[in-house]
Amino acid sequence: MSLHTIDIAIIGAYLILVVLAGVYIRKRASQGIESYFLGGRRIPWYYLGMSNASSMFDITGTMWLVTILFIYGLKGAWLPWLWPTFNQIFLMIYLARWIRRSNVITGAEWIGTRFGKGRGAELSRLSVVIFALVMVIGYLIYAFQGIGRFASVFFPFDWLPSTYAIILMTITTIYVILGGMYSVVITDVIQFVILTITSVILAVIAFVKVSPDQLTAVVPAGWKQFFFGWELNLDWSSLIPAVNGRIDLDGYNFFTIIIMMIIIKGILNSMAGTAPNYDMQRVLATRSPKESSLMSGLVSIALFPRWLMIAAITVLGLVFFSDHLQFMGDSIDFELIMPYVVNNFIPVGVTGLIIAGLLAAYMSTFDSTVNAGAAYLVNDIYKRYIRKNGTNRQYILMSYAASVLIVIVGILFGSMAQSIHSAMQWIVSGLWGGFAVPNILKWHWWRFNGYGYFGGMIIGVVSAMLVPILFPGMDPLQAFPYIMAASGIACVIGSLMTDADDIEVLKLFYRQVRPWGFWKPVYNLVKAENPSFILDSSAARDLMNVGIGIVWQMTLVLAPIYLIIKEYQQMWITIFVLIVTSFLLKKTWYNRLTID
Repeated sequence: MSLHTIDIAIIGAYLILVVLAGVYIRKRASQGIESYFLGGRRIPWYYLGMSNASSMFDITGTMWLVTILFIYGLKGAWLPWLWPTFNQIFLMIYLARWIRRSNVITGAEWIGTRFGKGRGAELSRLSVVIFALVMVIGYLIYAFQGIGRFASVFFPFDWLPSTYAIILMTITTIYVILGGMYSVVITDVIQFVILTITSVILAVIAFVKVSPDQLTAVVPAGWKQFFFGWELNLDWSSLIPAVNGRIDLDGYNFFTIIIMMIIIKGILNSMAGTAPNYDMQRVLATRSPKESSLMSGLVSIALFPRWLMIAAITVLGLVFFSDHLQFMGDSIDFELIMPYVVNNFIPVGVTGLIIAGLLAAYMSTFDSTVNAGAAYLVNDIYKRYIRKNGTNRQYILMSYAASVLIVIVGILFGSMAQSIHSAMQWIVSGLWGGFAVPNILKWHWWRFNGYGYFGGMIIGVVSAMLVPILFPGMDPLQAFPYIMAASGIACVIGSLMTDADDIEVLKLFYRQVRPWGFWKPVYNLVKAENPSFILDSSAARDLMNVGIGIVWQMTLVLAPIYLIIKEYQQMWITIFVLIVTSFLLKKTWYNRLTID
């Protein structure tokens, strides 16, 4: 792809701007470890929410979402639940407040509030650090694959994808190292603005260029239908036969079974709480538990522009690129849709802005991941075991070194990964299978102890890493229940074969976090000591609000897609459902939020 000098200048200016932002904020970030990793807990929740949404607006995920919307049509809107995207609703309704009430810096440090300071707690903390670092490396592999392929198509230089990936990862690392969380949030907000402008421009182009008749002519019957029967019932044989092969390869023909598996997996993962990554760091960085809930709720709203972009690229690709894809035969490459759209429909100047926006999408995910990973290395290993009474300068310098180390490891593993799809599937299905059970039990079962948590996490991570080696043909989604079962057995055995945690630790945790679940013995003790104690959480109310919230979130996905494909009746129905669910959440969730 050839870029005009104006476009190259815009891209270069953007890259310089984000590095300068890191330089500008360096002094504030270096005030201490809490300032570096959490922004001193002084950043307003709406900035953190935009930053979190920007981090989730990654280029690799966008390319994948364009692919699934192209292949599966409106039914593809269900497939992001693989992550699961509705985990933000669980956080918004109740889990973000539970996490934020701990007042810690990382997810591993949070373990101390639940399991205390014994050997089991120490092992649990180490297991979280291991999981967090494995997940960080997994995300960096995913980012490495995506940005390398993206840049090699969009930029005019004849370099390998890995060369582009290394260069862009290095630039991003510079401003992350200099500014920490402050730098991440400031640049993420800048990137969010660019991404929003980019998304609107692409949406307008698609809306003007593509008519309903043009779109109908290039998609199979049922492509525009959101709901589904037992089978998928999408037949591409008369349009692009190779797409049927991709559907068979994905294994999604029996769509109801797949969605049921995705929903069960998603609920379990969501009830476990956020993984120890950049999402948790944003929750911990908020100023209060109430703001952590508001921040998590804003994420779903702020991702609205992303779906404008995805729908626009998909529609333009369907109408104008289908012939090229058909010509590819069995070697069809859906990742070429995005560069084709940008190269053929975007004017000079706007092209540079859009590529800068897409780079911003990558950089927001990458910078947040590196910052979160460094937090675990410095706070939970270096500070805890190597230099307990170090100076702020020593911790900040170690934070720089940790960030560089994480990036180097990510580059090494990223260069060995086979594809974006395999990296994504391993993260969302395999690795999460080992996370779910121990992290559900830590919230909801008082007898679950540090040894059980350690056993469940370690067995889960090891199982997730062994499955691709021992069963190379097994789909990660199919492997999820086996990984989860192995982890769950280790949790229960580890807990019941060892003593319960210190009751004083459990009472303190229960008073501070106030979770619902199987806590009756602890509740009775707390209530006996303090008759005025009130449990302000309710499983029935929270889970009802989660259900309403998931419908609310889905309307924010469907409305922009219906707008772009000009299905106005469905769009207005969706907007009506959005208004109703917003009203219900105002009454049953927002009005009940307390500051603490």
